[in-house]
Parts: sequence; structure tokens; C-alpha cells
Amino acid sequence: MSVWDELVGQQEAIDVFRAASESELATATSHDSAMTHSWLVTGPPGSGRSNLAYAFAASLLCRDGGCGTCSDCTQVAARTHPDLATLTTERVIISIDEVRALVQSSQYSPAVSRYRVIVIEDADRMAERTSNVLLKALEEPPERTVWILCAPSEADLIPTIRSRVRSVRLRVPSVPDVAKLIVARDGVDEVTAERAARHAQSHIGMAHRLATNPEAAARREETVRLVLNIMTVREAVLAAARMIEIATDDAKAITEERDGVELDQLRRSMGIAEGDAIPANLRSQVKGLEEQQKRRATRSLRDGLDRILVDLLSVYRDVLRLQLGVSDELINVEFENELRAAAAARTSEDTLATMEAIGEARERIDANVAPALAMEALLIRASRSEIPA
Repeated sequence: MSVWDELVGQQEAIDVFRAASESELATATSHDSAMTHSWLVTGPPGSGRSNLAYAFAASLLCRDGGCGTCSDCTQVAARTHPDLATLTTERVIISIDEVRALVQSSQYSPAVSRYRVIVIEDADRMAERTSNVLLKALEEPPERTVWILCAPSEADLIPTIRSRVRSVRLRVPSVPDVAKLIVARDGVDEVTAERAARHAQSHIGMAHRLATNPEAAARREETVRLVLNIMTVREAVLAAARMIEIATDDAKAITEERDGVELDQLRRSMGIAEGDAIPANLRSQVKGLEEQQKRRATRSLRDGLDRILVDLLSVYRDVLRLQLGVSDELINVEFENELRAAAAARTSEDTLATMEAIGEARERIDANVAPALAMEALLIRASRSEIPA
């Protein structure tokens, strides 16, 4: 078993990273043309950017080039390897202090492996000032340090960062490839895996969740039904409120259990038994954890709303295909009758305008516009397309 085995539909990118790792392993030097000290992995959400980054990290830290079974590979998978540093934020942005700490740690020599590998999973969440701190480390890196940045696209990073990294682009894996992975990894049946992969639009993480979490699948189904049944402005406003509730419930489902585990771990680390009051001199640590969890909840809510908007985009994509006479490869094939009714009730121009409005809503929410206002504006626009002239 190799660290590359569970990577889906990215053979070209895998070949690039394997060539770099194998050439370095053979020559024991970082100056080979296939190897460089800084990398940027780009691709759409769910394409496996971070999975590929950690597979490459394992291949560099493993004595056998990423066997997948040794202690090095196991430690990389658990994110506990002494020569692996990671930065992944569950907040809206990566702070400058986090990057400064990572840059400082990059100066250390490898402890047990050939390299010290640093992975930043959400490099697009760095502000320009924060990116400039990282830039200095990329300009003059230590000889045995490798940086691996992950972002949706090269345009999400400042030009000076882009000019100092080798970019590897990922593509969207096919639905059959994702379904095959879900069957093998999660043990679900092929029908469930195919439906989850199709509804997730090949987003590997979301496909896993839809296949293994019935509540998440039910929330998505309700979202699709809501948008297909909107006929009036009043229904649009009510649907917007309900979608925000769905996103909130989804975010809570993801964060609440983890929040409780983190608080219990913190109490145990401070020697506080369950039910005991927290001493005054330790309350600041608990408060710090609570603030971190609130920031994570804010990001989870935004991510939930964005997932809903992506689902809505899939609905109108199906409607447009039906309007253009293309009835195969529908994402929401379970709602084909409702989709055909929606296609007959509007023009293709209206459908395209609604899809553009979904893009605007995503940008507005990302720019801190109140989610309720953004969702109401979108769904009112959609409802007006349903009203006959």
C-alpha cells in the first residue's frame, strides 16, 4: 500500500510529486530539477488538495518514499511527525501570529528525516500583510525545508508568492471515481455512494458526509425541495429563513460534539474534575478556547451557507440543461419531474440570471453581508423568474 493509493482522479499531479520525491531519494540532493523547496497545490474544493499535500509530505519524510505503512507515514497521517508542521484554520482568516510562528519553526533542521515539511492547507485565507511574512521565508528557505501551500487557485495568493512556488493544478475527479473511493473507504453500498458523489458534485469530503450521515443528506434534500417550490416573494423570504436554519443546524452538528470534547480535554489537562468550578486563575484559558470555538462556528456557518448555494447552483444547472434539451447527467435526477416543471416555467435567460445571482450571493456572504439579506435577495430574484409575464 502506498500513500498515493487513496488519491482519486489526479494521476498527472501524482506523477509530478512522485517524480520529485523519487528523484530526491535517488540523488539525495534538493537541487534536482524535479524537486523544489516550495509548492502550491491548487484545485476546486473537494478535489483533494490537502490529501495530496500530505501524501507528498509522507513521501519526503518516509525512508521508502511513501510506503504508507511505516512509522513515518503513520505519523504524517496522524499529523504528529516531528519533521512535519501544519497550519489549517477553522476560522475565517489565518492570523499573522500563526504564520510568524510557522516561519520561525521552518528554520529548524530536520530531526529524523531528510526534510522538514510545512503544509499550509488554507493559504488563500491569508491577508496580504500575513502573506508578506511568509514571502520572506520562501525567498530564503533553509536547504532542507519544503513548503507546501494549498489554495483553490493561484489568483488567491499575491503575485510575489505565486512567483516563488511551483504550482500543481488538480482537476475535479469524476463521480464514478469518487463513488468507488467511498465504497472502498466507508463500506457503503454502490447506489448510496454514487448518489452521494453525484449530489456532492465530486467533492470528496462532502460525498463522504452525505453517504455516511443521513441527517446531512436529508438537509440537502430539503434545500432542493425548498428552491423548487418557490413561487412567490413571501415563499422566497420564508425559504431564505429556513435555509439559514438548515445551515445553522448543519454547522452545529459539525462543531458541537467537537466543542464538548475540546472543553473536556482542557478541563482534564488543568486537573479540574467534571462538575467542579473553574478556578479564577484558569478562566482565561477556558475563555480563550470558547472564543476560538465561536470563530470556528462562524466559519462553519459560512461554509454551510456556501454548500447550500452550491446545491442551488446544481439545481439551476439541471434546469438549464433541460431547457437546452439535454436530459442526461442530471445532478438531482431524483427530482426530475420538479426540474422539468421549473424548466417549463421560465426561460433559459432567467435561469442564467438566477445562476449569476447565486454567484453574487456567495460573494456578498464572503464579504460579510448579512446572510439573511443575501439569501432573501437571491431567492426573491429566483421567485420572480417563476412568475409569468
